[in-house]
Amino acid sequence: MQVCAAPPFAIAHALSCDARWRPHDLLLLQRLPAFDGEPSWVREAFGRAPYAVVRRALAADGFVAIGMRGVGRSERYGTWAASADVVSAVSPEALAFSCTPLAGRNALPAFATLAALQDDATGPLSAFTWGPTGSAGFELATHVPTVTASSDLDLLIRTHDKPLARNLAIELLDYLQALAQRIAVRVDAQLDTPAGGVALAEWAAGKPRVLARHERGPQLIADPWGPASHGDDA
Repeated sequence: MQVCAAPPFAIAHALSCDARWRPHDLLLLQRLPAFDGEPSWVREAFGRAPYAVVRRALAADGFVAIGMRGVGRSERYGTWAASADVVSAVSPEALAFSCTPLAGRNALPAFATLAALQDDATGPLSAFTWGPTGSAGFELATHVPTVTASSDLDLLIRTHDKPLARNLAIELLDYLQALAQRIAVRVDAQLDTPAGGVALAEWAAGKPRVLARHERGPQLIADPWGPASHGDDA
């Protein structure tokens, strides 16, 4: 997040995450608290689509860390919501097969790529639970036009309980890159692991350690599925 509100609780009380929601889930909110320093675009964005994405950050009981998105890439804001204000939630994997783009928007590269992935029942991605995040996920959830002709397709691939061998990661990355090249779009895939979010491309590259984005903060780790990666709130 380029801007983040100060937490409305003592840092010492930020000990966990509400297990009802996971990072990248989209939350429908009945109210959005305002904090000092809030960007001017946030209220308009909330009025247009009262949704926020769950971000990776610890919170005190009764709160959830969320991210707001505006019209452009520069309009991103990390803030906080009260758990009691969450009306409903939708996960990326639910969006993958239960929602369709608005009429006339299927041909946008991000949605065309998503459709190709949905239709491929034998490709390497079919072995995993996955779904769209970013602008594609936001539009599918809110029905507010968000995807543009230059938008990436962001994906979340659940591997929390299923370690991804490096050779399979390479196969999956090659598959996604070939599809992206054919449709002329960028596909950015993140693995959901016990250590946090890890870029598929980074894991497939065979680096000794990879960056894992965890609720407690980013960390470099050799094995995102190893015993050291399993925290109480992972």
